[in-house]
Amino acid sequence: MITAIRNLHDSTFDFIQRLLQDWFPGLLARFVFAAVLFMYYFNSAKTKVGDGLAGFLTIDDGAYIQILPTVMEQYGYDASQIPAFPYQLIVYAGTYSEFILPVLIVAGLFTRLAAAGMVGFVVVQSYVDITAHGADEKTIGAWFDRVPDAAILDQRALWVFLLTYLAIYGAGKVSLDHVLGGNRNNHYR
Repeated sequence: MITAIRNLHDSTFDFIQRLLQDWFPGLLARFVFAAVLFMYYFNSAKTKVGDGLAGFLTIDDGAYIQILPTVMEQYGYDASQIPAFPYQLIVYAGTYSEFILPVLIVAGLFTRLAAAGMVGFVVVQSYVDITAHGADEKTIGAWFDRVPDAAILDQRALWVFLLTYLAIYGAGKVSLDHVLGGNRNNHYR
């Protein structure tokens, strides 16, 4: 009896895996990213640039305050006094990464690279929130406790898991990566 149940289990889930593995997990991961994080990052990025279409090319002082608050304080909250290298480079890269990487992930274009970049972005974002913005103990949270609602260790661990999946396995067959890359040895599974 147990053998029959195990065989039914194995054949059922083997069938489901064969049916979905090449397209569904990557599509679902990108959908969840779009539903949960895309607007979060897009709105955050918008606070770092000027208004309107031309404003997209102008980095606002708010970007320096959000990304490098201690550096901004060191230069008297005057972004024009901050050295271009490395600080302005960091702010420009951080700001435009927040716009570009989420779009690439949702579109499924250069997904692995974009997801790996977003993992790095989330790690840096968390570090800045803790060290420069003074996140409190409740916001930071703790792993292996009974409360799963901390903004940094709990929520961002799930973000990193989602992005790590995309970095390792790619966007799947329902993506621009697959369309543009063809079937190159199932590279975009």
